[in-house]
Amino acid sequence: MNTISNKQYGGERPLFGVSDTRLENIVITDGESGIKFCKNIECDNSKFYGKYPWWHVDGSLITRCYFAPGSRSAIWYSDNMTMKDSVIDGPKFFREMNGLTLENVRINDADETFWHVNGVRATNLRLHEGTYPFMHSSDIYVDGLESDAKYIFQYCKNVEVHHAKITTKDSFWECENVTVYDSEIDGEYTAWHSKNVRFVNCHFAGEQLFCYVDNLVLENCTIDAASDRMFEDSTVEADIRGSITEVKNPVAGHIVADKIGKVTFDRYARPTTCVIEERCSKDGQECA
Repeated sequence: MNTISNKQYGGERPLFGVSDTRLENIVITDGESGIKFCKNIECDNSKFYGKYPWWHVDGSLITRCYFAPGSRSAIWYSDNMTMKDSVIDGPKFFREMNGLTLENVRINDADETFWHVNGVRATNLRLHEGTYPFMHSSDIYVDGLESDAKYIFQYCKNVEVHHAKITTKDSFWECENVTVYDSEIDGEYTAWHSKNVRFVNCHFAGEQLFCYVDNLVLENCTIDAASDRMFEDSTVEADIRGSITEVKNPVAGHIVADKIGKVTFDRYARPTTCVIEERCSKDGQECA
């Protein structure tokens, strides 16, 4: 493998078409498409300031690198990439890709990031600000996620998330085959219009959670007291620890909680076969 170290580049396409090359302590200052149509590239301890610096690269290892705000849309159409211990301040990263591994990566402008990416494996990922991360992506595994970006995980398939803290507007919309473990999700309208969604040992806050869901499972979960009008037009199997403030218009399944404050079936409700009960009543105990 060739090595290029301690170099600074500007202008257009300064490293176009290189292959089997390790880049150490380089700086891409300005211009466009610094690294493009390349193969088998390692890059360590480098900084990127210009636009579109990493397009159409097959086989990448990026470590200890920094991408400045001006490096917008920096990594697109690049397959088989691993990034570790790096910081991204630019928006619209990671588009149209296959095979992306991230370890200890912080994205400070997560606007429109991870679009149409197939095969994401991330550990200790931090997303800040922006909208619609992970839209139209698939085969996603994340362990350790902290995000305050809005509208995270929309139109996704085959998603598994562990140990997440998500503060958002909406999340997991129009998704299919999602499992989330040991996480906190604070946001309105979680998992609307989705299919095959399972939450295990999770806590939720937000309005009108879990509506229009086909095959929703909640195992050993808790829900904030301010959350209401949940499960409308959904098929659900829910085991809730603590109380539910309001259940509204579920279609089928079984909902059990320690305490259920209100059950609403209004004029918009479809016929239901859903069983709704308090745990103490189910166990033959007297409810407080």
